[in-house]
Amino acid sequence: MNAPVVLARRTLLLAALAAAAPPAQALPPRMLQFPRDRGSHPDLNTEWWYITGEARAGERTFGFQLTFFRSRVAETQAMRSAFAARQLLFAHAAITDLAGRRLWHDQRIARAGFGVASASEEDTDIRLRDWRLVREGEDYVAQLPADGFALDLRFTPTQPVLLQGAAGLSRKGPAEAQASYYYSEPHLATRGRLTLQGRAFDIRGTAWLDHEWSDALLHPEAAGWDWIGMNLFDGSALMAFRIRRRDGTALWAGGSLRGPDGRLRIFSPEELRFTPEGRWVSPRTRADYPVRLRIDTPAGAFSVHALLDDQELDSRASTGAVYWEGLSELRDAQGRTVGRGYLELTGYVERLRI
Repeated sequence: MNAPVVLARRTLLLAALAAAAPPAQALPPRMLQFPRDRGSHPDLNTEWWYITGEARAGERTFGFQLTFFRSRVAETQAMRSAFAARQLLFAHAAITDLAGRRLWHDQRIARAGFGVASASEEDTDIRLRDWRLVREGEDYVAQLPADGFALDLRFTPTQPVLLQGAAGLSRKGPAEAQASYYYSEPHLATRGRLTLQGRAFDIRGTAWLDHEWSDALLHPEAAGWDWIGMNLFDGSALMAFRIRRRDGTALWAGGSLRGPDGRLRIFSPEELRFTPEGRWVSPRTRADYPVRLRIDTPAGAFSVHALLDDQELDSRASTGAVYWEGLSELRDAQGRTVGRGYLELTGYVERLRI
């Protein structure tokens, strides 16, 4: 079967699953429990584990991203057949090679079961064919052999878990049902091996992990979001996002800053403002991405600058979306570089559907 037909069928399948999902209810506040909540939550519709970071091998600098998604298929839950696709697993992996000025990316998709794909409910242990993300002791271990590159990395926490929103319940829109359980682990000490076109690099760096799960995230008027997760050089951790309407105006916003002393400040929607300061137009999709952004927060003004403009990922063969996600640096109001991390821009090609 040729690639366009496979892509079309996957897109139709994802659209049908979204249409069949029951209306979301507001998530109740709850105390997150670890390690249990590092595992999967198959009773909720959508979940992802997301690690981004910067790594160095000598004079070379790389960005890397790996994301595992779980999606609950509502209409198959009562089916008795072992072949029923009750849970779907997806994964993305990418490397930004600054020296080569190129982004490499790959993706996977499978239904859970039969030893092909699984996501443990007890702790982080996600496997999708030959890709995996697991916890070993206190560390996370990721092994993702991909097309043209590979990641074999170990991530060691250096800071406590950061609960986003109200003690881990993060609002994503004006309705209470638009929310997720959400925690981050910034400043993960990273080491391991990155392979690019057969050449292996022993790397060290710093990463950021997000884990979110929910029944519904996006308001009907939402087109997508802009998000940053930044590890600051002084040990601070900055997260900020805005949910955008189709006309580019902000529908909702949120974020946090944990300082080097461990003090956490949660940002309310009215306290954040995102202002595009530089754009890049994709030659493939003609999407117009704000790859340089000013973000005004209660803790000060910052600007985010992509370190490579072309970091657009085409994941239509798995999650059905095209989005921009890439290694970026954070500058303060005086223009000084104060951190690095990732910028994510979704919904610029077409409205994002979860």
